Amino acid sequence: MNRRNFVKYLGATTIFVGASSCASIKLFGNSYNDEVSRAAWKNLANNGEAFKYVSPNKKLPNVFIYGDSISIGYTPTVRKALEGKANVYRIQKNGGSSDTFIPKMEKLKTTMFQPHLKGGWDFDWDVIHFNVGLHDLKYLKDGKLNIEHGKQVSSINVYKTNLDNICKYLIKEYPQAKLIFATTTAVPQEGADGRISGDSIIYNKAAREVLTNYPSIQINDLYAFTKPNEKEWYIKPQNVHYNETGKAAQGKQVTKVISQNI
Repeated sequence: MNRRNFVKYLGATTIFVGASSCASIKLFGNSYNDEVSRAAWKNLANNGEAFKYVSPNKKLPNVFIYGDSISIGYTPTVRKALEGKANVYRIQKNGGSSDTFIPKMEKLKTTMFQPHLKGGWDFDWDVIHFNVGLHDLKYLKDGKLNIEHGKQVSSINVYKTNLDNICKYLIKEYPQAKLIFATTTAVPQEGADGRISGDSIIYNKAAREVLTNYPSIQINDLYAFTKPNEKEWYIKPQNVHYNETGKAAQGKQVTKVISQNI
């Protein structure tokens, strides 16, 4: 290549590199537009630190967290700990009960990812850390927590069937992803609104029975990790949620497990 052609080549390369910092870039071979994706996410997701928009960095692995309000609590810690090491996303809403898992995952896919969204995300999940259970074991009547007169959202058999379907779905849809199931954290000894103490043990036992059929799915035993510290970590008596100390500790544990898989 002569000097003139080399200069032309160098100039073209500079333009290409500079363009990568613009809203529209080439991501994994397809045209990705950060502004389009950001707007779509704003219309899809809840507000709050855990739900903030994450711009994909194609040089980093992509981590996805699915779970209920417990995971909402620890997501910011995980994201901060893995900054520069992974793109950390979470489901756009509270994960809720097991019957809503697949519909919410499909909603995320059809709202945020190409080819459904022109200029949307175009990457694969490298790690999926997921949990369902705390909303399955609760009792509801007319949409409100009610142990005395309510009905449990998912019986053990329904929960096992739903979790089995979730595992099949994840393995089929995301065959390259490393899957990690987090056990369900405890209901306080004194019980909690709409929940009975000890039910987490029952549902975790059922989950482990399902997961024996899927040896590739790892287990992050958040129940065992959290249980010894629950009195110091619960936000208040008869409440399944955790204070800042508890959320940070859970986040460090989740980060540890995810880091072993990226």
